[in-house]
Amino acid sequence: MIRLAFLLCLAGAAAQAQPGWWMNEPIRWVQTNLRETDAGLDARHLVGQLAAMRANVVLMGMGGICAYYPSTVPFHYPSAYLPAGKDTFGDIVREAHARHIRVVGRYDFSKTQKAVYEAHPEWFFQKANGSPVVYNGLYSTCINGGYYREQVMLILTEGLDRYEVDGLFFNMFGNQSTDYSGNPVGLCHCAACRKKYRDEYQREIPDKPDDVYREFLRKSAREVSQAIGRLIAGKRPQAGYFNYMQEFTDGIMSESNTAVNRPLPLWPYATSDNVNRARNSQPDKMAVDLNMQFVDYAWRFATVPQAEIARRMWQALAHGGALTFEVNGTLDLQDRQAYEAARPIFQWAAAQEREYLGLRSQARVLLLTKAERGSAGDAAYRGLFRLLSEEHIPFAVSNNLDWMKARKFDLVIAADWAPPELNGYVERGGRLLIASARPPEFEVARVLGSSVDLKGYVRVRDHAVYPSLQSTDLLLLNGPFTEVEAAGPATLTLVPPSMIGPPEKIHVDMKDTDTPAVVSRAMGQGRVTWVPWDLGALYYRLSLTAHAGLFRDLTNALMPRRQLVTNAHPLVEMTLMERAGETQVHLVNLSGHSQTATFAPIPMTGVGVAVEGAYRRARTVRGPGPLKVEVRDGYTHFTVPRLVDYELVVLGR
Repeated sequence: MIRLAFLLCLAGAAAQAQPGWWMNEPIRWVQTNLRETDAGLDARHLVGQLAAMRANVVLMGMGGICAYYPSTVPFHYPSAYLPAGKDTFGDIVREAHARHIRVVGRYDFSKTQKAVYEAHPEWFFQKANGSPVVYNGLYSTCINGGYYREQVMLILTEGLDRYEVDGLFFNMFGNQSTDYSGNPVGLCHCAACRKKYRDEYQREIPDKPDDVYREFLRKSAREVSQAIGRLIAGKRPQAGYFNYMQEFTDGIMSESNTAVNRPLPLWPYATSDNVNRARNSQPDKMAVDLNMQFVDYAWRFATVPQAEIARRMWQALAHGGALTFEVNGTLDLQDRQAYEAARPIFQWAAAQEREYLGLRSQARVLLLTKAERGSAGDAAYRGLFRLLSEEHIPFAVSNNLDWMKARKFDLVIAADWAPPELNGYVERGGRLLIASARPPEFEVARVLGSSVDLKGYVRVRDHAVYPSLQSTDLLLLNGPFTEVEAAGPATLTLVPPSMIGPPEKIHVDMKDTDTPAVVSRAMGQGRVTWVPWDLGALYYRLSLTAHAGLFRDLTNALMPRRQLVTNAHPLVEMTLMERAGETQVHLVNLSGHSQTATFAPIPMTGVGVAVEGAYRRARTVRGPGPLKVEVRDGYTHFTVPRLVDYELVVLGR
């Protein structure tokens, strides 16, 4: 057993030595979330549809909750709708490979049938009262039980031995906190969890999840994920490994999706956010952001607007990610709008696939975040993301510090996390903007105190420093504020709360202070500016031009020369990418987004762009044609004559 684990480890290391197909080929990925009733589908028909839309990867059901092939492993049941003698998954592999379409098998081991529970109740999630978690007749398994730790390996071994899969994907990996209806299920109290938790933390499982318990679950999931990765690498070294975890996998999986009860405002940059963060946090892995066509779980057959499907696709391409499309069931849909929107984009991307092979971000501004989705820090991060995009500043997103050894940035912006390592980055000549009430983990200014919810203003003391605020003396301040020691006159100062009514009393007691609302200082060879309040969160919620102007002036002071200058509308998202010695400018027209709606974008003309550097030629790809270029002041200037939904400009030396 020890030798087998050693060999699997070596196989995994060898597999990682060379980039897989997911890094060496342009990806046009279609996911079909098959129902058990789809087990008898016509493989030739489905693959013909995939080939017609020019997909080159299909992710489809293989096993887990039900198998789409005649599995013989105990406690792994083929779909009751799989016709006798039929091997649907095998038929798909054969037909797809004949059309040069790769096949990624989908497994879901989070649930299985009652018969398995009755035979091995110790494999399953157990509530505090001892009862199992049951949803639509399926019983939830536990990540620490024998099903995940032993039985799953037998099931996967059969599938990997039988089929030449190009990859495996795992859905709902690990213990889930809610069921599909959103009902909380509590924490697992099975014997395996209780023993493992007691052995590792010398305590009992808590009543509610805390940081220690969440780390326990993450660690447990990582253990199983690593074992599965080793098994795949040993059996099929050329196959990719995908799930929603970042460790031990070959791709960073995420979703661009909707939900009827999702808090407003909606996030039109969801795909850009997911792909940018993935590609720049772990550049050796492919970003596969699944473009979910349905509105919400209860309405899987109702599609989101066509323009939203298209926008996500253009954003994925613009940031160097896989082009994706997801459906529930087969491609013979009852609401075909999303499919009809996706098909021509897939076909166009296939015709231009060389332009998207090996894309890397050329941005020299980094947005650093540790924020989890939906957290308070997420609002601050999203506000800064929007500001950078609307200012047309090319930027990369990272949730780690790996870039410090591999990549140079002109400016780093810390949204919610300024670790001590950034001190060294600044000392060596870096420029850093911290926009958060959370103090950095190294001293920029001495902290005197903090307020959790301060409703006041920020006073502009020196308009020469803030040219965008010539008509503004006061900026709205609402939320956390950290008071720091002044080191000389401040250009922005705090105005604390004062009376707000009745009108005769509005702010008659307003008092100015010398408390800095921004700190800027040299550190070694570099410079750091700290805004000790949540500028990004305020902009995300309110979109005030004063906050945008302040951000513009702060970034210009730290980075006087931009990589890209344009007259484009703020709702034209632009990325700066490179491949094979060429520079690319991607333009995505977001003007169709309005509140909860996504309409076709408004066509724009005469979009002027200047890219730093001297280039001899430029051409557009979406509306194909050469562009006139002019080199002056260190920039190459050109004009995109017309932008409808998306355009790609390729620059050559």
